[in-house]
Amino acid sequence: MASAFFDKVYRVVRHIPEGRVTTYGHIARFLGTGRSARVVGYAMNASHNDPTVPAHRVVNRKGVLTGKHFFGGSTLMQDLLVSEGVTVVEDQIQEFQKHLWDPMEHLNQEEFLEDLI
Repeated sequence: MASAFFDKVYRVVRHIPEGRVTTYGHIARFLGTGRSARVVGYAMNASHNDPTVPAHRVVNRKGVLTGKHFFGGSTLMQDLLVSEGVTVVEDQIQEFQKHLWDPMEHLNQEEFLEDLI
Protein backbone atom coordinates (compact mmCIF):
# COMPACT_ATOMS: atom_id res chain seq x y z
CA MET A 1 0.00 0.00 0.00
CA ALA A 2 2.79 2.45 0.87
CA SER A 3 4.36 1.72 -2.49
CA ALA A 4 1.16 2.70 -4.32
CA PHE A 5 0.91 5.90 -2.28
CA PHE A 6 4.58 6.68 -2.88
CA ASP A 7 4.01 6.25 -6.63
CA LYS A 8 1.17 8.80 -6.47
CA VAL A 9 3.45 11.21 -4.62
CA TYR A 10 6.20 10.78 -7.22
CA ARG A 11 3.76 11.38 -10.02
CA VAL A 12 2.78 14.74 -8.49
CA VAL A 13 6.40 15.71 -7.81
CA ARG A 14 7.37 15.06 -11.42
CA HIS A 15 4.99 17.87 -12.40
CA ILE A 16 6.68 20.54 -10.26
CA PRO A 17 8.30 22.96 -12.71
CA GLU A 18 11.94 23.92 -12.49
CA GLY A 19 12.44 26.89 -10.18
CA ARG A 20 9.30 26.11 -8.17
CA VAL A 21 8.71 24.15 -4.97
CA THR A 22 5.80 22.60 -3.16
CA THR A 23 5.24 21.27 0.34
CA TYR A 24 4.60 17.87 1.80
CA GLY A 25 1.19 19.13 2.90
CA HIS A 26 0.23 20.47 -0.53
CA ILE A 27 0.95 17.07 -2.04
CA ALA A 28 -0.98 15.25 0.69
CA ARG A 29 -4.02 17.51 0.26
CA PHE A 30 -3.93 17.11 -3.51
CA LEU A 31 -3.95 13.33 -3.12
CA GLY A 32 -6.97 13.56 -0.81
CA THR A 33 -4.98 12.56 2.28
CA GLY A 34 -4.51 15.91 3.98
CA ARG A 35 -3.17 14.48 7.21
CA SER A 36 -0.44 12.42 5.57
CA ALA A 37 2.23 15.09 5.01
CA ARG A 38 4.67 13.03 7.06
CA VAL A 39 4.09 10.01 4.81
CA VAL A 40 4.78 12.23 1.80
CA GLY A 41 8.07 13.05 3.52
CA TYR A 42 8.82 9.33 3.87
CA ALA A 43 8.11 8.93 0.16
CA MET A 44 10.49 11.74 -0.69
CA ASN A 45 13.20 10.22 1.49
CA ALA A 46 12.78 6.93 -0.35
CA SER A 47 12.92 8.54 -3.80
CA HIS A 48 16.59 9.41 -3.97
CA ASN A 49 17.48 6.41 -6.11
CA ASP A 50 15.07 7.61 -8.79
CA PRO A 51 16.55 10.51 -10.78
CA THR A 52 13.14 11.16 -12.39
CA VAL A 53 11.77 12.45 -9.07
CA PRO A 54 12.92 16.03 -8.38
CA ALA A 55 12.78 15.55 -4.60
CA HIS A 56 14.74 18.75 -4.03
CA ARG A 57 11.59 20.69 -4.97
CA VAL A 58 9.63 19.50 -1.93
CA VAL A 59 10.05 21.43 1.31
CA ASN A 60 8.19 21.97 4.56
CA ARG A 61 5.31 24.41 5.00
CA LYS A 62 7.67 27.25 5.91
CA GLY A 63 9.99 26.74 2.94
CA VAL A 64 12.71 25.05 4.98
CA LEU A 65 14.86 22.39 3.33
CA THR A 66 13.98 19.70 5.87
CA GLY A 67 14.89 16.90 3.46
CA LYS A 68 18.43 18.11 2.84
CA HIS A 69 20.01 15.31 4.89
CA PHE A 70 18.77 12.71 2.43
CA PHE A 71 20.81 14.13 -0.43
CA GLY A 72 24.37 13.02 -1.13
CA GLY A 73 25.96 16.13 0.30
CA SER A 74 24.84 18.57 2.93
CA THR A 75 24.27 21.32 0.36
CA LEU A 76 23.08 19.30 -2.64
CA MET A 77 19.39 20.11 -2.17
CA GLN A 78 20.21 23.81 -1.89
CA ASP A 79 22.62 23.65 -4.82
CA LEU A 80 19.96 22.10 -7.05
CA LEU A 81 17.41 24.74 -6.10
CA VAL A 82 19.90 27.58 -6.59
CA SER A 83 20.77 26.19 -10.03
CA GLU A 84 17.06 26.60 -10.86
CA GLY A 85 16.97 30.22 -9.72
CA VAL A 86 15.66 29.74 -6.17
CA THR A 87 17.45 31.73 -3.47
CA VAL A 88 18.11 29.80 -0.27
CA VAL A 89 19.53 31.39 2.89
CA GLU A 90 20.27 29.29 5.98
CA ASP A 91 18.27 26.36 4.58
CA GLN A 92 15.16 28.47 3.91
CA ILE A 93 13.75 29.51 0.56
CA GLN A 94 13.58 33.26 0.14
CA GLU A 95 10.41 34.70 -1.38
CA PHE A 96 8.78 31.37 -0.64
CA GLN A 97 5.32 32.37 -1.89
CA LYS A 98 6.80 33.43 -5.23
CA HIS A 99 8.26 29.95 -5.76
CA LEU A 100 5.39 27.97 -4.24
CA TRP A 101 3.63 25.64 -6.67
CA ASP A 102 0.28 24.25 -5.54
CA PRO A 103 -0.81 21.11 -7.41
CA MET A 104 -4.46 22.02 -6.68
CA GLU A 105 -4.00 25.10 -8.86
CA HIS A 106 -2.00 23.50 -11.65
CA LEU A 107 -3.25 19.92 -11.98
CA ASN A 108 -6.75 18.60 -12.44
CA GLN A 109 -7.20 16.58 -9.26
CA GLU A 110 -10.18 14.61 -10.52
CA GLU A 111 -8.46 13.54 -13.74
CA PHE A 112 -5.17 12.91 -11.97
CA LEU A 113 -6.70 10.63 -9.36
CA GLU A 114 -8.95 8.95 -11.92
CA ASP A 115 -5.90 8.03 -14.02
CA LEU A 116 -4.49 6.20 -11.01
CA ILE A 117 -7.41 3.77 -10.74
